[in-house]
Amino acid sequence: MHKPNGWSIKLRKFDSQRAEYLNMTDQSPVLVTFDGDVARVEINNPPVNATSTAVRQGLADAVAAVQGARVAVLTCAGRTFVAGGDMSEFDAPPAEPHLPDVVQLIEDSQVPFLAAMHGNVLGGGLEIAMGCAWRIAAKGTGFGLPEVNVGLIPGAGGTQRLPRLIGMKAAIDVACSGKILKAEEMHSLGAVDAVVDNLEVAIADFVQNLPERPVAVRQRQVPAFDAELIEAARATLVKRAKGQTSPLENLEALQWATEAFEIGQPKERARHLKLRHSPESRALRHAFFAERMVAKPDAIRGATPREINHIAVVGGGLMGAGIATSALNAGLSVTLIERDAEAAAMAETRVHGLLEGAVKRGKMAPETFKARKAAFRAVWDYAEAANIPLAIEAVFENVDVKRDVFRQLAAVMAPDAILATNTSYLDPMEIFEGVAHQNRCLGLHFFSPAHIMKLLEIVKTPHTDASVLATGFALGKRMRKVSVLSGICDGFIGNRMLAAYRRAADYLLADGALPYQVDAAMREMGLPMGPYEMQDLTGLQIAWANRQRQAETRDPAERYVTIGDQLCQMDRLGQRSGKGWYAYEEGNRTPQRDPLVEAMIEEYSAKQGISRRAFTNEEIAGRLLAVLANEGARIVEEGIAERDADVDIVKIHGYGFPRWRGGPMQYATEIGWGKTKEFMQLVDAESPNSWTIASNPDAV
Repeated sequence: MHKPNGWSIKLRKFDSQRAEYLNMTDQSPVLVTFDGDVARVEINNPPVNATSTAVRQGLADAVAAVQGARVAVLTCAGRTFVAGGDMSEFDAPPAEPHLPDVVQLIEDSQVPFLAAMHGNVLGGGLEIAMGCAWRIAAKGTGFGLPEVNVGLIPGAGGTQRLPRLIGMKAAIDVACSGKILKAEEMHSLGAVDAVVDNLEVAIADFVQNLPERPVAVRQRQVPAFDAELIEAARATLVKRAKGQTSPLENLEALQWATEAFEIGQPKERARHLKLRHSPESRALRHAFFAERMVAKPDAIRGATPREINHIAVVGGGLMGAGIATSALNAGLSVTLIERDAEAAAMAETRVHGLLEGAVKRGKMAPETFKARKAAFRAVWDYAEAANIPLAIEAVFENVDVKRDVFRQLAAVMAPDAILATNTSYLDPMEIFEGVAHQNRCLGLHFFSPAHIMKLLEIVKTPHTDASVLATGFALGKRMRKVSVLSGICDGFIGNRMLAAYRRAADYLLADGALPYQVDAAMREMGLPMGPYEMQDLTGLQIAWANRQRQAETRDPAERYVTIGDQLCQMDRLGQRSGKGWYAYEEGNRTPQRDPLVEAMIEEYSAKQGISRRAFTNEEIAGRLLAVLANEGARIVEEGIAERDADVDIVKIHGYGFPRWRGGPMQYATEIGWGKTKEFMQLVDAESPNSWTIASNPDAV
């Protein structure tokens, strides 16, 4: 165990009832005060009281400072108890005092500690709390070990103390999946001594009637558990993780708790430090910070969002109903506008059905359902939007149809009312043509199903005012979306990259691969499904319509594979039609290889004079991932996205790119842009005149 050294303390003079403690710098984020024989240790390290080096040092000093008191009460200032470690320190060598040592100092202290908790008690916060003799919590406080979400296991005894405290089954749920348990459940498991309404009142009562000090958590035995529990958990985790290893690392570490603490805890610490430098942890930490970065683009710096409590949605199909439902779930009022009374009634039924589904799944209380129904209206008169501050169009993907929607909205809404198009591919400048006050216009591209998918591309035009963009981001945050800023190009960020990905996959088919091989290679990389399984799920007609739209402007020298078009002409449109790239049995969505399609692919190659060759999974994935990274680099070069992080977050939240790989740009960084460049040069050589390679020297 690492022994802290060089610790020193300085105490101010006591008055009759209180003394204050400061460390040598007088700037410690940990403050110690005394009220008679009760010491109060408060961590104040906003925003989440993370266990930074200064906090660890302050806690270590505090343990020394409280000796002589009857009890020490550990609390945190602000909105939460300690909610994790300081990940900004994870790439640097660990600095003393180390958290495991600080937790043990607390646990071994002659003066027992009471952890009084509120908000969230996560990661190092829970490890510190488990080192305390007692734990009380405000109602609703959340407890967890979320290290698994950043590719780690706990490093300060979390996997060793938690099974001893709550049992192996519950500990697996917490450590291996990042599950948050509420204070009430922790109390029922025996991990929290009391759940209270008023923490300060409870502290006063607890210290006045201090119970006998319990056995330290590390000295307890793990309650007996069924040996089959571990194997069942492993099978579940393997299936769910899709290649991510940290859930299994946590499962292994939890089993060390059946050994002596003095054996298991050093093993946990060593593995934690090793995993900090793993590609998986780097990728997951990249995703964590990227999500926070993209929420504050340079384009809205200093801008003030408008307050929006009521929106209009035009179009009540699947997309419009999903947007309306998402807005209602965010506490907004929604007026949905359709073309006539019949369509409005259908839209109302659709939205009510989505809300009812949440009630049936236990995600929404019946009284909440009633309130959300009351906040929704489906109408067929644009005049109903007159006093609404923001409207979102979600109609058929046709410029003329969308343009007509905004002509009617502009005629009835205020001149400064925000107008948003939900287009997936079309140029918003063409859609908003003729609309007055174009500084109020923007794109809000939701992903289907909009009430479930987290991604929101916020598209700026050359005229969009910064306050309008800021309003879009504020709306996205309220609707619990991950919002990413995009400039204008065909498909914006996500669908432009998807088009390049699908095109590269089609080239592989023509050159020798088959759909099942391409899909298997991408699943092996951690994607939930490959490009052909995905097309069958969403419908081949979507990409086909886009290819038809692009036909007039497509470079004649660009390679164009027609196999997908042929399938569409044969009405093989995917799962809904019972056949697409794969065949489907009635009532079963499992893709089955189709000899007809595979023969058609081979016939296409023969007619094009292509000698088909075999591709390994590595060759397939290498080409497709290089294409994604190359297109992402071009998007950043062109200013469509502000930074690589924007591209990664779009692909993670909109297209299922494995979070544990960090997104295509992070993955290219991890394996080296040189290797990505080699694959991209192969792709370019195999299909001449079909690719533009990014010019950024730091990319490809």
